[in-house]
Amino acid sequence: HYNNGDEIPTGYNNSEWENLSTGAYAIYNDDMSNAEIYNNLYNWYAVDDSRNIAPEGWHVPSDYEIKELEMYLGMSQEEADEEGNSRGTNEGSKLAGMDDLWIDGALQDDDDFEASGFNLLPAGIRTIYGDYANIGDSGYLWSTTENNGDHAFYRFLHYNSSKVNRVHDSILAGFSVRCVKD
Repeated sequence: HYNNGDEIPTGYNNSEWENLSTGAYAIYNDDMSNAEIYNNLYNWYAVDDSRNIAPEGWHVPSDYEIKELEMYLGMSQEEADEEGNSRGTNEGSKLAGMDDLWIDGALQDDDDFEASGFNLLPAGIRTIYGDYANIGDSGYLWSTTENNGDHAFYRFLHYNSSKVNRVHDSILAGFSVRCVKD
């Protein structure tokens, strides 16, 4: 639900998902057990909706706020400002959590795995075409920061790297959402 009580719609098939222009969420492979473990995957329209996806007193972080967290965990300002893959040193391992959910690799092999308590999970993605991919090997996280009108910034972690990827993608994709206390 949005903060005002309105339901966020779900249950779209692939062709419906790729043609959305309003907020929606999906459960990986439409399997409720995935919702219990990984939670939901939201398109960016839900993140950007004025009804607020976050509970009262919370908000979805901006790209700038996520960069602040990355720098707090040890990333330099220069690296934080970069776009692309493999930024930082082991900040991805510090942001990840729940070792048993990740495919074995460099992310969880790092000594600082789970160090921040943030516990980003490998919830995968719902692609812009409505397909599901990457559960167990990647965790994706929306920011509220738009890029070029039909893209927004997000982060993703991959099981084979302890670093953090900062990229932008279509606002139609379905990613995890984390909220920050106001």
